[in-house]
Amino acid sequence: MVTALIPENKNSFTLKAIKDYGKGLLAFIRRRVKNDADAEDILQDVWYQLSSVVNAAPIEQTGAWLYRVARNKITDKHRKHTEVLLDDMLFNNSDDDGDDSPGFLDIMLSETKTPETEYLRNLFWEELFAALDELPAEQKQVFIWQELESKSFDEIAKHTGVNVQTLTSRKRYAVLHLRKRLKQLYDDMKDF
Repeated sequence: MVTALIPENKNSFTLKAIKDYGKGLLAFIRRRVKNDADAEDILQDVWYQLSSVVNAAPIEQTGAWLYRVARNKITDKHRKHTEVLLDDMLFNNSDDDGDDSPGFLDIMLSETKTPETEYLRNLFWEELFAALDELPAEQKQVFIWQELESKSFDEIAKHTGVNVQTLTSRKRYAVLHLRKRLKQLYDDMKDF
């Protein structure tokens, strides 16, 4: 087993790792992500993590460690892309369609308390909970835990014994249903 000892200067260790593994690691990442920008972001995260841990403990088999971190970062990136957030579901109008009407999120977060905004907030919550009641219990529960109670998938997995991928999939189906179900309300709000 080859052990890389940490030199007195952590910057020289990091620079040596970049020189020795940079090109190969970038090629490894590029093959597993959609575009070069994502690959470069992940590589930068790997170098940052390396520079963060260099002072903590020696890294055995630097190359293996770097590739393992890169693989984990790629997995994290894929998870983030597959998770659909409540913010996305709320149709906040940052689209390039030229429509400046407020989205659900704009109304929900608005500090303005007019009869109209209060009505729309109440209507949104009523429609959301009605749509949630149409879902299978597992999908409804994971959505509520994750979005309304701000629990992480890891916390939910520990609590339920269900793996994170299954939980993510359940939430995805829930959000797709909610988007479809709340689309009419959103369209009505645009004209409000």
